[in-house]
Amino acid sequence: MEASAVSCRICGAETKRIGTVFGKLKQQDFYLYRCPACLFSFISNPCTEHDKIYSSDYYSGKGADPLADYVFELEHPEKTIRVYEWRGILNVIGSLKQIDSQTRWLDYGCGNGGLVRYVNQHAECRAVGFEEGWVKDMAASRGIPYIDRNDLEKQRGSFDIISAIEVLEHLENPIETLSTIKALLKPGGLFFYTTGNAEPVRDRLLGWNYIVPEVHISFFEPTTLDYALQKCGFKPEFKGFMPGYVDIIRFKILKNLRRKTRSVAERFLPWSAVSRVADMKYCVTAHPIAWA
Repeated sequence: MEASAVSCRICGAETKRIGTVFGKLKQQDFYLYRCPACLFSFISNPCTEHDKIYSSDYYSGKGADPLADYVFELEHPEKTIRVYEWRGILNVIGSLKQIDSQTRWLDYGCGNGGLVRYVNQHAECRAVGFEEGWVKDMAASRGIPYIDRNDLEKQRGSFDIISAIEVLEHLENPIETLSTIKALLKPGGLFFYTTGNAEPVRDRLLGWNYIVPEVHISFFEPTTLDYALQKCGFKPEFKGFMPGYVDIIRFKILKNLRRKTRSVAERFLPWSAVSRVADMKYCVTAHPIAWA
């Protein structure tokens, strides 16, 4: 039986249990709590068997999150719809900070390293990834540059840009990871990330399909991240809809429609208008970016 008193992992306040989510992979109940102070929501009893959860099945779209097929994306970078996300991220970041041959970019929690490969192919900078999951060795064998956890301490204060794409929702202790990222950035460095926005579904969180309790365990509203980032020493900034978000939202829509490959038909859709409408509903662009 889950204890009734659970402290918030962001601000430390006492939280309230709002319900139970049944596992998609593990046949058990997971307990969902929300902090009334900072509005952080989280699974209080996350699965700790990471080797089993983040296995080859997970990275092949056969695990807890069937929408994730990182092996296909690694092997077919020109066919995958993920190219829209990669292109969009590069455009967003390029609109915020100059990128040149001296720029050092770390993709934290980079998965198959697809963004790292795309950035190195399309921008004049030095991008590397950090990842500890099963797919890392497969990606490294294809020449995608990685650093390991031992290297992180040696590279404190050395990166101009750090991205974390759909990473924060996987973290049991977000403050710890955000503090690590802050320490890795140079003064004035940029932290750009994506994660689901819990604010539009605040009153129906138990029905939110973004909650996959084995792997997605932390859920943020923009005010939550504003508080968390400041707590870790960042300077958050709310920028809203920036160049590149059309492609990022385009990818998210196609992924949720269970499309894996780009097609001629979808290329004729008015993505600029479609992405704006989707953003009005899901508030993808409402989270702050952050400066070190």
